[in-house]
Amino acid sequence: MIGGATADGACVRVRVPAKVNLFLALRGLRQDAFHELVSVLQTVTLFDELRVGVYGPPGRGHHPAARRRMRVELRVAEVAGRASEGLPDAADNLAVLAARALGAHTGVFALGGDAGTAGDTGLRTLIELRKGIPVAGGMAGGSADAAGALVALNQLWECQLDRDQLRDLAAGIGSDVPFCVVGGTVLATGRGTALAQVLCRGTFHWVVCTAHQPLETARVYRAWDTHCRPTEVEPDAVLAALRSQDAEALGAALYNDLQEAAFHLRPELAEQRRALLEAGALGAVVSGSGPTLLALAESAEAAATLAERMAGDFRDVRVARSPAGGPDARPCT
Repeated sequence: MIGGATADGACVRVRVPAKVNLFLALRGLRQDAFHELVSVLQTVTLFDELRVGVYGPPGRGHHPAARRRMRVELRVAEVAGRASEGLPDAADNLAVLAARALGAHTGVFALGGDAGTAGDTGLRTLIELRKGIPVAGGMAGGSADAAGALVALNQLWECQLDRDQLRDLAAGIGSDVPFCVVGGTVLATGRGTALAQVLCRGTFHWVVCTAHQPLETARVYRAWDTHCRPTEVEPDAVLAALRSQDAEALGAALYNDLQEAAFHLRPELAEQRRALLEAGALGAVVSGSGPTLLALAESAEAAATLAERMAGDFRDVRVARSPAGGPDARPCT
């Protein structure tokens, strides 16, 4: 990890997977201004990695009074020269917001959270982020980073919160963050934070196609509010396909109400989705708010073939499997 030796010798590494919506139906606006939704969420094997450590004078890392005045810093490691493109500034990054929320909730930080007063102690918690999930691609990369920060720092700071407590804290950070804390396969309702585990047998193979330009989530929801209407479509077909390991049925059942809004903003996505189907995908759908397209293949070999065939049409094309579990924290090596 960058930054030299830690203050207490501890460093925690966590890999956190991306999220996909196999089903997403919007029921309209709630009184709290969020959208009421029903969604089937699953993690896939595209990962962000976070490494966290407490840095400063040796031996000060475990001193409670010193820790209560430390600050949180974020550094983004470049991957293929474009890892930080489109990422929010550190002050608005969900990983940093999650760190501050955890520190304030558990009393690691003084009242008011990280106040940037490390000058008194020289201590700082450093989060190094290495992106593998598309940025602004509808795969909850920012929420995954927040979840990874909660899991890693819970261990580093010895907060001793269980996963349910972390999930409750995550709900105040963002609607997708609670799912990213637990991972796997779930049915999400409400604004997306009410989660129920779903049975998924077997493994599914995907081609993840990243568009050349990102698409802001808020902009897609505004387009849906303007041009679309609530739906009563139910996720039964998706849930049945997951239980029965039926990739063909799952491909036919993939559904996303936000897809129409994404197509309105980016008409070329509709053509690209059609091309994926014509190239042999069992099904293709916009991921979350887009603009990433997910194509389901019948096997790992079929996914590799499809990815090779479509590579020239997108900024990035990768193969992935689902489900991928949740974030897993362990000491750095």
